[in-house]
Amino acid sequence: MSNIVAIVGRPNVGKSTFFNRLIQRREAIVDAVSGVTRDRHYGKSDWNGREFSLIDTGGYVVGSDDIFEAEIDKQVELAIDEADAIIFMVDVETGVTGMDEDVAKLLRKVDKPVFLAVNKVDNNKRAEDAVEFYSLGLGNYYTIASINGAGTGELLDALIEALPEKEEVVEEDLPRFAVVGRPNAGKSSFINALIGKDRYIVTDIAGTTRDAIDTKYNRFGFEFNLVDTAGIRRKSKVKEDLEFYSVMRSIRAIEHADVCLLVLDANRGFDGQVQNIFWLAERNRKGIVILVNKWDLVEKDHKSVKEYEKAIRKQVEPFTDVPIVFISALTKQRIYKAIETAVEVYQNRSKRIKTSELNDVFLPLIENYPPPAYKGKFVKIKYVMQLPTPQPQFAFFCNLPQYVKDPYKRFLENKLRDNFGFTGVPISVYMRKK
Repeated sequence: MSNIVAIVGRPNVGKSTFFNRLIQRREAIVDAVSGVTRDRHYGKSDWNGREFSLIDTGGYVVGSDDIFEAEIDKQVELAIDEADAIIFMVDVETGVTGMDEDVAKLLRKVDKPVFLAVNKVDNNKRAEDAVEFYSLGLGNYYTIASINGAGTGELLDALIEALPEKEEVVEEDLPRFAVVGRPNAGKSSFINALIGKDRYIVTDIAGTTRDAIDTKYNRFGFEFNLVDTAGIRRKSKVKEDLEFYSVMRSIRAIEHADVCLLVLDANRGFDGQVQNIFWLAERNRKGIVILVNKWDLVEKDHKSVKEYEKAIRKQVEPFTDVPIVFISALTKQRIYKAIETAVEVYQNRSKRIKTSELNDVFLPLIENYPPPAYKGKFVKIKYVMQLPTPQPQFAFFCNLPQYVKDPYKRFLENKLRDNFGFTGVPISVYMRKK
């Protein structure tokens, strides 16, 4: 699991520019996912071979500056609770403000690594002006210019050195299912319904993260680890509906799982926050099962299930091959089906397809539907194989990989799904030079 680094600070100091700079370097290479990534406030980055998750807290606060005053304290408190290290960003143009002092006051009490980054320092005069930030009482600062990346190397070197090493857990080969979703969707009730009064528990393992608890279950003939984020008591100061909070929690659980059971409240629907969590799981290439909970409370006619399902699939395009199970944690309706489905998705995610089989299916198919010619050049795909990665990734070897565009890659992905069944699992398709 990677460490979590949070970027905090008041609005307009350049947090997002810095964030985008760090993740794009990497996403340009790794995250070539078809379709747009909807959630721009969470990403993965790496520096000198150490990977970490990056959170831009500013992205979660919408509203004017006075609303922000109240929110920023919450953001910083959450970052202090959840992150492994904090980058506090200030702006040399405006100098030290009252809000900066408030944030510094909170950060001085923390025993986690805090890095003061003075942004917009792009000449010597500004470097001299930065000296006033010593007054925040956070010790040394780093001068950077997020717009062109100046100074970020020194900051990242120091950050990586200070990040705690995550202890590698010896993994058992049990599927790990994370129960995620927004607050009050019924995650706890679902877990309690699964466990039952007499707790079907083999062993209780404290999770590696201090907040996601792994419980080994053996029930319904399946053995699996449940990564439970629902039972975590939040700090009383944190408002239940804070989007940032759910996302923080979900990141930890998702990174730690093979399959995510995304629980949503049937009455609230597949709203923005649920979508955020869905795309987090998709971008981490995890298996996904959508559980529509509290289905017993919904007014239904004979079309309800189909229409509800259709609406969700519309919102998760182009990744529509995802199982949706309608459950009620209260009446235990279909909770067994939910686990059964998660096990199937887990098996799909670890599926290996023989190279000969892939080529038997794809070479005739590609001959009949070749990639469209580009600037008069014809792309010839000669060979396909599955890469030896934990999740399904396929390499198609051809003469001109740069000319194969997303629509054709999606066509190949759909054919992989039609022929080999990868329901619930994101697939990556790469074009490689033969």
